[in-house]
Amino acid sequence: MEEQDSISEPFRKTLHGELQDNKWKKIAYIFFVILVLAVAGAAIIIFLYFSKDIEDENDNDNSIWKWEPKGDRIKTSWGKKLDPNKVWQEYPRPQLERKDWINLNGLWKYHISKQDDAYPLKFDGNILVPFPIESSLSGVMKTFNKDDLLWYDREFEIPKEWEGKNILINFGAVDWKCELFINRKRVGEHTGGYSSFYFDITEYAVIGKNNITVKVIDITDTSNSWGKYQPVGKQTITPNGIWYTPASGIWQTVWLEPINKNYIEKLEINNDFDNKEIKINFKVGNDLKLNVEYSVEFNNKVVGNAKGVSNEDISIKLTDENFKPWSPSEPNLYIIKARLLNSSEELDSITSYTTIRKIESKPDSNGILRIFLNNKPLFNMGPLDQGYWPDGIYTPPSEEAMLYDINQLKSLGFNTIRKHVKTEFFRYYYHCDKIGMVVWQDMPSGNVGSGGGSWDSSHMDGGTDTQRTQESKDNYYKEWGEIIENLKFFQCIIIWTPFNEAWGQFETEAVVQFTRGKDNSRLVNAASGGNHRIISDFLDLHTYPGPSYILKNTSLINVIGEYGGLGLEIKNHTWKDDNWGYQVLNDKIELTNRYIEFINDLINLVPQGISAAIYTQTTDVEGEINGLMTYDRYDLKVYDIIKEYNKKLIESLVE
Repeated sequence: MEEQDSISEPFRKTLHGELQDNKWKKIAYIFFVILVLAVAGAAIIIFLYFSKDIEDENDNDNSIWKWEPKGDRIKTSWGKKLDPNKVWQEYPRPQLERKDWINLNGLWKYHISKQDDAYPLKFDGNILVPFPIESSLSGVMKTFNKDDLLWYDREFEIPKEWEGKNILINFGAVDWKCELFINRKRVGEHTGGYSSFYFDITEYAVIGKNNITVKVIDITDTSNSWGKYQPVGKQTITPNGIWYTPASGIWQTVWLEPINKNYIEKLEINNDFDNKEIKINFKVGNDLKLNVEYSVEFNNKVVGNAKGVSNEDISIKLTDENFKPWSPSEPNLYIIKARLLNSSEELDSITSYTTIRKIESKPDSNGILRIFLNNKPLFNMGPLDQGYWPDGIYTPPSEEAMLYDINQLKSLGFNTIRKHVKTEFFRYYYHCDKIGMVVWQDMPSGNVGSGGGSWDSSHMDGGTDTQRTQESKDNYYKEWGEIIENLKFFQCIIIWTPFNEAWGQFETEAVVQFTRGKDNSRLVNAASGGNHRIISDFLDLHTYPGPSYILKNTSLINVIGEYGGLGLEIKNHTWKDDNWGYQVLNDKIELTNRYIEFINDLINLVPQGISAAIYTQTTDVEGEINGLMTYDRYDLKVYDIIKEYNKKLIESLVE
């Protein structure tokens, strides 16, 4: 027994040891399993994290979607050679230019969803900003419906040199309602498709990499009413006749700039022609009175210096030698260089320009009311300009393309452009200032064919006003007010036109008073070819095809705001097969001769009281073939002899 015990004891010890070993082995095994599971779990999490980053990176890598113009419609030569990496590179705001800025034009991601949808998990591809989504040059060319939501998204970098600065993001134009998000945080929203705007994104952005998202809604029109509550110009989702393809979303330049907390927000030009004074109000937020110094140069020579405070007029008196008025024949520009100071600290530094000129309604030597420029009557002769492009819709393919139109019109002897129910890039008006082209600026129309209004342009006080909803009226006043505030800097604009014909014309007297309240330095054409009201500065007649004096009012300036519409189809340069003009001619010779006949008719009407004439139109537009040029700008459809006749007409009013 003892022997057995002596044998079993070591066994028990051994067994106990083995049990102990097994226990630790089990613990080690469990620990190992837990460790493996933990590592595996971590690996899965890391994989998912990085795969998300890779997916996001791929989403942000615009190279995964190739950009190219869409569709088989005609295109301009500028559109055909467009480089998506070099789109509208010029500084967008020549009236107030800063050295530091970042252009955000180029390839963005886009997605179309329904209006209640959340941030998209996937994007549809690239869109080339600033071309509207319906355009060929956007690379998308899709119809955007009233229930759709358009998402824009991209990354951008804020340089370290901007640290400590406030950051502004500027939008030239977005049609129609947009919301801005920076790094997934909502910054704000803006409504209005024709006015520029900006946001201060300082508290949302960081130095280095950032994300920007823009959401856009644009109803354009509905089956119930064209342009029901938003200004739309000539846009419609069912293009036909004189109504054209829509231009939804971002359609002008987007850019960033760094500023100090206090900075020059805009310049108000209040020049006094009669006293030969340049008067500028440098606007700073909160009506602050900070020191301003500025100089004025002409032909690279300083012609004046001044000091004053912000939010007050600061004047420079010009000598007779340095007094250089602006006109179409002598488009003189003064360069402005200004500094905003707090004691000796420079808060802002900008470059700008101005002109000095005078516009008024005044009787000539025969007692007939005329448009007077710089105390002399000026016959305004020019085309109706829709500002449409076959490949960019609302957006010219490039500044070079935009300049081509203005220069071509200047070379044909025109001195005026009527910008028809659309606004343009700031740089458009800058070049009109620089080249010497008078501009009549229309308000984009809305509420056409609704609200029970009627049109009678054959009598004074004819027709009845449209009955708009309060929402529609609010949108009109908001956007028209913003357009005037945006554009009144540009001295080429001499006339504001709140309404075209009777398209949505409402509260005419109140709208004219509102317009004058925003800017009383220009003339107001209440309703071009519309329901005539005595509160206007003009009686504006629309007569097709030829000019005719169908109604006279000696207390207003009498003009023909639209005539012509002579059509000529140029094979392989039309938007579609089914085209029209007010009078279709067979060839360039016939069109030129008919144009000259109309000019001779106008020359005979000038002594009777006609003071301006607007020919329809600069280019063909979609189904309309009544342009001086084809829609793609390849062919001039008249001979340049018309320059001599345009000049003869303009000079028929010289006193």
